[in-house]
Amino acid sequence: MVSPLRFCLASFSALLLAGCAPMSNSNPSQAHDPAPKPPEVSEGEDACGARHVQDRVGRRYDEALGESIQRESGAATLRVIRPGHAYTMEYRGDRINVHIDDGDTITDIGCG
Repeated sequence: MVSPLRFCLASFSALLLAGCAPMSNSNPSQAHDPAPKPPEVSEGEDACGARHVQDRVGRRYDEALGESIQRESGAATLRVIRPGHAYTMEYRGDRINVHIDDGDTITDIGCG
């Protein structure tokens, strides 16, 4: 008769070994396919009006400039994205995102 301890050790060892086994891929050609590209935003999808304020890229950001970007774009909200800060990942088409660098220079303006 096999003792319960030996049975448990044998079962545990089998589970550990099963975890180390390579996983099979049902379609090996998919293993090297690149990730799909994100959808491109057409002018018809520019709900935040970012295309109207692209001339601000390269300028130094301040509150007054932010207010004018939001007003002239027609965006519902404005979000300033600074390097090293955490932001939510939800997409809001009516929000304008102003990306700035460490020197407060605007590097990109887009919807999201």
